[in-house]
Amino acid sequence: MEVLGTERRRRWSYEEKVRLIEETMQSGETVCGVARRHGLAQSLLFTWRRQARQGRLGGDAGPALVPVEITSSPAAAPTGAPPPPSLSAAPRIRAGTIEIELGGCCVRVDRDVDTEALLRILDLLKRR
Repeated sequence: MEVLGTERRRRWSYEEKVRLIEETMQSGETVCGVARRHGLAQSLLFTWRRQARQGRLGGDAGPALVPVEITSSPAAAPTGAPPPPSLSAAPRIRAGTIEIELGGCCVRVDRDVDTEALLRILDLLKRR
């Protein structure tokens, strides 16, 4: 923690924020109790918790990497031959579509996806 000038503004490191957030998650612990013990406003702790849930707390953490599996498209059927029933019943996937499998669920998005909404959905799936 660093105190700056006469205004006594504290700068909390990423590690300190994480430690305090984790402390609020302990059984029987409250945000009010943690804030009071460490001399900070409850609202600041709630803000840090919200930022952590949204992945915006800060720190030197880089983007999370997940394994990617690239599969080829099924070969086109010869002209005049009817497509196999499983392919004809499957919904058409537009070009540029990304399929994300997470926690047994599959999410398909295209380049026009609302990134904020996608982040919320992936966060929910990750917590399942």
